[in-house]
Parts: sequence; structure tokens; C-alpha cells
Amino acid sequence: MICYEPIENTSPTRELARRLSGTEEILLLWYPATGQVAISIRDIATGASFHLEVARGRAIDAFYHPYAYVTSREHSHRVLRTVARIDDE
Repeated sequence: MICYEPIENTSPTRELARRLSGTEEILLLWYPATGQVAISIRDIATGASFHLEVARGRAIDAFYHPYAYVTSREHSHRVLRTVARIDDE
């Protein structure tokens, strides 16, 4: 397992929305203590996941189009955590 954790947000989280797209689970998360909003994307088949902080005014758009926000520096502030699983099976 490869794990990169440059920033970890440990404040309580509230899940605002959840959806599935193929094997990916996308969550829209809100951290009430800090006001931060993040998108969490996890591939259910592989276990790979990442979390991306987004601007509050762009949260719904990022929820429905998360990969556009991963590549756009204008909308993404920082990657909170990236986890990738590699199996040698």
C-alpha cells in the first residue's frame, strides 16, 4: 500500500451527499468546525482513494465533476489525503 498524507483534517465531518459512478464512490464532506468542504473519491474495486478540498461555492459542481477539480488549480486548494493500494496478486 502506498499512502501519502500531506494534510490530515481530524475535525468532525458531516456527509452532505454520496453517489456512485461505476466502481467509484464520491462523497461531499463538510467540516463544521473549520467551514472546509471536501470531495472524497474512492474506487471500491481497488481501494484507491483521495480527498480534495474545494471552495464552498464550487462544492456541488466538484461533487458532480470531481476529476475536473483535480486537474484545475483554480478550483482545488490542496489534496488532503491520497491512498493507493497495489496488490501483487
